[in-house]
This record gives sequence, structure tokens and C-alpha cells, in this order.
Amino acid sequence: MSDQPLYIHAGAHRTGTSSFQMCLHENRALVQARGYALAYPPRDDIPSGTLALRLPRPRDSKLGRVTIRTTRLLSTHSGGLPLILSEENVPGRMMHFIKGQFYPAAEKRCAVLREAWPGPIAHVMLVVRPYDQLFVSGFRKRAEDNPVPPFDVLRPNYMRMDRGWPELVGILRDVLRPERLTVVPYAARGTSASLLARLVPVLASETLKEPVRNMNVSATEAALVALQARYAKDEAITRTEWQSVVAAHADDREPRGFASFAAEEVTHWADTYARDLDRIAAMDGITLERAP
Repeated sequence: MSDQPLYIHAGAHRTGTSSFQMCLHENRALVQARGYALAYPPRDDIPSGTLALRLPRPRDSKLGRVTIRTTRLLSTHSGGLPLILSEENVPGRMMHFIKGQFYPAAEKRCAVLREAWPGPIAHVMLVVRPYDQLFVSGFRKRAEDNPVPPFDVLRPNYMRMDRGWPELVGILRDVLRPERLTVVPYAARGTSASLLARLVPVLASETLKEPVRNMNVSATEAALVALQARYAKDEAITRTEWQSVVAAHADDREPRGFASFAAEEVTHWADTYARDLDRIAAMDGITLERAP
């Protein structure tokens, strides 16, 4: 693999990542014609997604084999060209939020990714979301295809989260060592096409297509209650079956109290998020795009 640049859209979760990856799919011919290779997963039924990036878990300690596998994977996707990679699991998975852990494997995952790419990392882009929205949305998404305890049982874990966005941004900067690192608050995200143009500025002169289909639409609380009732009976539900339940309850938008923070907790998270954006803005080597 030659020393070509790598562009990374690192998510985060619940910030329109699937829509961004569908944008890559819709514009793949144009982007490839400009001399770039693409890598994104087939998650959420992205038609041309083929990326299967498996980075270390928190408990993993021997990283050599993972690094070799990741090197081969990126080389295959790149084919000697500059590579645009989109994967929301670069920092880790959402499942750890329920334990009060904010991407606990981020350091080792980024270390493997940095070691696996011999060229420069030209640009890393991370979209961040207010904490209360992130945690509630992540919990709801997990509840679609997993049994979960009541949100109130997990509330104390969320409220003592061990770290947040500034710490993750510091890891992306210090371990990946990108030439540019841009943090985009969800309120300033804009369209997926505009996000792609910001990630790879040479594409800003192109007319990029925006996906017309809504991707990874969240289930209603009625659907989640129905799914959890089935999981409580130890039913084995296929992906097709739980998606059918979600579709069947899509129009029932009555609140069921499935997952939410109390008013004072929402205020706490809003204040924390505002302070953390200020902390990120003050960090060396970081560009924070403020909402207009």
C-alpha cells in the first residue's frame, strides 16, 4: 500500500452516520472518478457497503494480529488510492454507555488504525451530539434488537459517565495524529453531501447527491415496548421480524415513558455539553464548527 492519504468520518453514533454512508453510496461513481477509494459498512442496508472493520474490544490486549488484519483490510479497500473511510465504530461501540463508560476502547482502537495505515491521515471528522440525546437514542436503538433493563435502572450509570467528548477528541488527535481534525456539533451538521465536501474539500466543487431515503429511522416507543415484551419471554427474533414490529408501530407516536432523563438531568447534560464544546474549541489542533 502506497503512502496515500486517509480521510476518516468517525461517526459518532446517532448523528446520521447511516445517511452519510448512503451519501457515499449515491456518489461513489463521482468520488471514484476523482481518484478516491471508498470504505463503508453494509450496516443498515447500505447497498454497496463492504467494510468489515473489527478493531479491538476493551478487554483485548494482544493487538498484533488485529493490526495485521486491519492493514490488509485497508490495503484491499484502498487499492493504492487515497481512501475515504466512514465507520461510526472507530472510537468503539455504544453498548458501554449503559455501564457509565464512554468509548473505553478508543485508545487501542485508534492505535491499531494508525499503525495499519502507512500514509498520512489527512482529515478526521467527528460529529458530536448532546449527551442526553446520545444516551437516550443509543439506549432506544439497542432496545430494538436486544433485551434491556428499564432505563431507570441504568440512569445512575449514565449520570456518572467516566468521560466525554473532549477526552475522545483528544484521543483522536493524539493517537491518530491527523493533519486536520474537525468536530461538528450535531446542530451544525447540515446535509450529508455538505459533510462529505467538508471532509474531502476537493469534492466541494462537485454537485454531490443527497440521499432521498431516511436511514436508520428510530423505532417508536410503542414498537420498543412490544419488542421488549417479546424479549422478556426469551423469544428468538430475527432481524426481519423485529424490523416488521418496528414498521407495524411506526405511526403510533404516543409516548410510553420508555426512556428519558428528568428535567434537572437534561439541564445537567446541556450545561456539560456546552462546557465541553468550549473545552474542545480551546484544544490545540482542533477545528470546532459552531452551529450558525
